[in-house]
Amino acid sequence: MHHFEYHDGRLCAEGVDIGAIVEAVGTPVYIYSSATIERHFEVFRALLGPKAHVFYAMKANANLGVLATLARLGAGADVVSEGEIRKAMAAGVPAERIVFSGVGKTEAELAHAVGVGVYQINIESEGELEALSRVASRLGKTQNAVFRVNPDIGAGGHAKITTGSSANKFGVSFDEATRLYARGSNLPGVRIVGLAVHIGSQILAFEGMAEAFRKMRGLVETLRGEGHRVERLDLGGGVGVPYEIPVPFVQGPDAIERYAAMVHAVMDGLDIELGFEPGRVIVANAGILVTRALYINQRADRQFLIVDAAMNDLVRPAMYEAYHEIWPVNEPAPDAPRIAYDVVGPVCESGDTFTTGRQLPEVRPGDLIAFQSAGAYGATMSSTYNLRPLVAEVLVRGKAFSVTRPRQTYEELIGLDRLPDWLA
Repeated sequence: MHHFEYHDGRLCAEGVDIGAIVEAVGTPVYIYSSATIERHFEVFRALLGPKAHVFYAMKANANLGVLATLARLGAGADVVSEGEIRKAMAAGVPAERIVFSGVGKTEAELAHAVGVGVYQINIESEGELEALSRVASRLGKTQNAVFRVNPDIGAGGHAKITTGSSANKFGVSFDEATRLYARGSNLPGVRIVGLAVHIGSQILAFEGMAEAFRKMRGLVETLRGEGHRVERLDLGGGVGVPYEIPVPFVQGPDAIERYAAMVHAVMDGLDIELGFEPGRVIVANAGILVTRALYINQRADRQFLIVDAAMNDLVRPAMYEAYHEIWPVNEPAPDAPRIAYDVVGPVCESGDTFTTGRQLPEVRPGDLIAFQSAGAYGATMSSTYNLRPLVAEVLVRGKAFSVTRPRQTYEELIGLDRLPDWLA
């Protein structure tokens, strides 16, 4: 569910006309709905139960306004860098609700995490275990940590977002988990309290997840049988969202319900603290990217619709062949003629293509269109490629909107560089 609908012929975000936002901010611009973010988080938390710990995976969308909205609901944060730790805390997420994941944490990052007192560090290799022990001991601290285990069960909507296969870089191998757990339990500076798993992203059929979770439950029972303390099991994230509308049942809005039912069935009777790291499922459908049509380039066999957004603003179609619904900001008539467009951006890459042969109501230069379901892995993956300033971001609540990240100016963009002394 989302809160982007037509009212009196105009696309609105909650109670705000998209055109009014564009008039104030320009294009391209990301627009997020507070009501959608809040609803998705509350539904997820309610279905997983009052004892579940929910750590929002902020790599999906690290906008300060989005983070603060979730922090006020009691969400924790799943982070993968020191920068994300700092931004989560700046948004109001306390350190004791932060989980630090990632395969390549530096000792400086580990020191920062230990120093501020994060809830948990997810260890992903034996070398990282040793580094954490060394850093925490030097600081005179004991840090709660779990081992992220690779169950050799991968899933996800694309090969690049599948993380649970033995061919992927994430986690310690399942076969090594018991040895490492015993070793970690005897190292100074580290308190090993459990396990973690995450097998991929944009998962809409949960058989693979269920298999991985059953495997993790068995590992918990094995470790406990060997006398180890196993208090926490972090089940990661990965629940997918419907990008196409309409969608078949498997991609319907009941995905969270089916996921929760699966978790409860697999974990029934296991006395353990469960953690979850949803990202995309909270924010994807809470955001749109609005862009303006610039030109129509007519060819013999196709029409290129050139817009002012580009792959540096929304890279998912170029990187993952991802699909996004495209809606005109002015509501088309039901019988409006439809034309096949290749929707492309201004970047000097043939890969700067959002879609090919998409049937859309006729679009003219100057018209506004919106890429739907762009709230996850949109702005957070944006860049300044071709020296295009970072895209603006806006958060809506009811009838009010606020610019939460101003569009980068050219002075700010160029000012990041420094000339060497010999060229100054």
